[in-house]
Amino acid sequence: MIHKLAYVDPKAKIAKNVIVDPFASISKDVEIGEGTWIGSGAVLMDGARIGKNCKIFPGAVIAGIPQDLKFAGEKTTAEVGNNTTIREFVTLNRGTKAKGLTKVGNNCLIQSYAHIAHDCALGNNCILGSHAGMAGEVEVDDFAIVSPYSIVHQFVRIGKYCFVQAAGKVGKDVPPYILAGREPLSYTGINSIGLRRKNFKKETIYEIQEIYRIIYQRGMNISDAIRYIETNSPATDERDEIILFINNSKRGIIRGYFDNDE
Repeated sequence: MIHKLAYVDPKAKIAKNVIVDPFASISKDVEIGEGTWIGSGAVLMDGARIGKNCKIFPGAVIAGIPQDLKFAGEKTTAEVGNNTTIREFVTLNRGTKAKGLTKVGNNCLIQSYAHIAHDCALGNNCILGSHAGMAGEVEVDDFAIVSPYSIVHQFVRIGKYCFVQAAGKVGKDVPPYILAGREPLSYTGINSIGLRRKNFKKETIYEIQEIYRIIYQRGMNISDAIRYIETNSPATDERDEIILFINNSKRGIIRGYFDNDE
C-alpha cells in the first residue's frame, strides 16, 4: 500500500490500509490512521497527526513549521480529524508554544491552496474554500463555511453555521448562524438556507432571526441588546450560543449592514 517511490521514515506510525502514492514524503514523527490516502507529492512533516479515512491530495504540506518569528523550534503538532479531505497544495502549519497544536476537526473539506496558520482550530464539518487564508490562532466553529479567497485576521473567531462570502475580509468575530457579506464585512442576514439543510425547525430559524434583529436593527449598543435578549427572549440552545459567543468575543463582532453608512 506504500509505493516504492514514496519516502516514508521507518519511525512513522502508519496504520492498516493506508495508501501512500509515489513521491509522497512522510517524516518520522508522523501518525496516520486507518484507511487514509496520501496523494502523490504530498508532504507530511514532523508533528503531522492524520485521522482515519482522510484524503490528502497531491502537493499538500501538513505540519510545516509556523510562519511566526517567535517560533523557537518547540515540539508541536498539526492534527487532522477523521474523514477529512485536504485538497491540492493546502498548507497546514503546526502550532507554537501559544497553544501547542493546529487542529482541523472531523468531516471537514479544505479546498485547494487554502492556508491554515499556526494554532488555528477548526471544528467539525467545516469548509474552507480555495485560496482562503487564515492567520494564526483563528477559531472556526462547527459547520461554518468560509468561502474562496477569504482572508481571516489573527485571533478571529467564526461561529457555528456561519457562511462567509467569497473574498470576505474577516477582521472581527462573526457570530453564529449568520451570513457575512459586503465590504466591509457585515451581518447581512441569517444563514437560513444552511440551517434548513441541517434540519433546523422553522420556529428556531425565526427565533434566531429575531435575536439578530434586536442586536443589529433596534438601535441599541451590543451590551444593551444582549441584556434585552436575556430578559425578553426565551432561553434556547441557540439563544445561549449567541449570547455566550458575543460575551466571550475579544475582537468584537462584525457590524450590521444597516449600521454602515450608505
